[in-house]
Amino acid sequence: MGITSRAAMSVAAGLLFLSYASVLFNPASAWVMSLFGLMFFPLLFVNLALAVWALLRRSSAAAIPIVALLPALLVSGWYIQFSGSDLAPDDDDVKIVSYNVGRFSLYDGQMDRSECADSVVALLKRQQADIICIQEFFMKDPDKVKSFLRKSFPDYYEEYYVYPTKNGCYGNVTLSRFPLVSKGKLDFEKSSNLALYCDCIIRGVPLRIYNCHFQSYAISLSHIAEGLKGDYKKMFLDTEEKMKFSIIRRPQQVDAVMKDIENCPTGAIVTGDFNDTPMSYTYMRLKRGRRDSFVDAGKGFGASFTYLRPFLRIDYVLFPERFRAVSHKVLKARYSDHFPIVTEISLKETAEN
Repeated sequence: MGITSRAAMSVAAGLLFLSYASVLFNPASAWVMSLFGLMFFPLLFVNLALAVWALLRRSSAAAIPIVALLPALLVSGWYIQFSGSDLAPDDDDVKIVSYNVGRFSLYDGQMDRSECADSVVALLKRQQADIICIQEFFMKDPDKVKSFLRKSFPDYYEEYYVYPTKNGCYGNVTLSRFPLVSKGKLDFEKSSNLALYCDCIIRGVPLRIYNCHFQSYAISLSHIAEGLKGDYKKMFLDTEEKMKFSIIRRPQQVDAVMKDIENCPTGAIVTGDFNDTPMSYTYMRLKRGRRDSFVDAGKGFGASFTYLRPFLRIDYVLFPERFRAVSHKVLKARYSDHFPIVTEISLKETAEN
């Protein structure tokens, strides 16, 4: 095999190692590293293809992509699981749903907002969850939010915050079957994204529930497609600027949540739309000291974003290490550009703790 082929393999392997390393760098000071994390799957497949090609040619150069692929075995469980949970369900488990409802604006345009909202409410009611965390909730009239929630979810206590605009209001909603001991929100600087928190006594265990919606990329695929037909240079510059803005902003928002968690006297369950994949600083920072319900109890691909499946897993339920997840499901409900995730957590402390 020639020098050019080996050089290409070395470059592909190096880029994949940068993808692994991206989780260690705070994007606020090295935003470009996050792009390597986003490129994890494409780089993985490129190295896999190169390894197969080299093996078919019986070349010793196959060692280059194979070595680069080995660390992927350690992180593959963040994206795909095969076994599910070995725990049996129990009546004392707590069931949690997290769902970015996309402002009830069905992405394929088959329903109006009112119909979409009714469908989402019916879906959530069927889950009979103990805790429901909603991101990008929308209502035309901000004064009717409370009455809508109490009529739609009469068995729940609610905490919400919505930003009013000329076209309606949007924000986060947390619903709980358990009384709220205290509640509040964390504002993010120069952003309409936010995190709600609620303190509850759940099955005798005091816990704080965080409902987070971190900065999105605000990139429209249709806008990119249109840009390619026109001034594509401007389109690329605009896209780069949006990505840089969101990549830098997210770690600041994560740090705000982590600061609150560090001062929280109870255990913390962190849910929501992180707008970042597991191969990111965001995920690694929030997961520290917590378990991931999908890694614990998921089966199949954990992707929660409807586009580019099965690669984009950006919605999570993270919980204290002393507990275990009993189940984790991604519901293929197409009322938003996100899928709802549903998990059951056993609050019985594990033997290892």
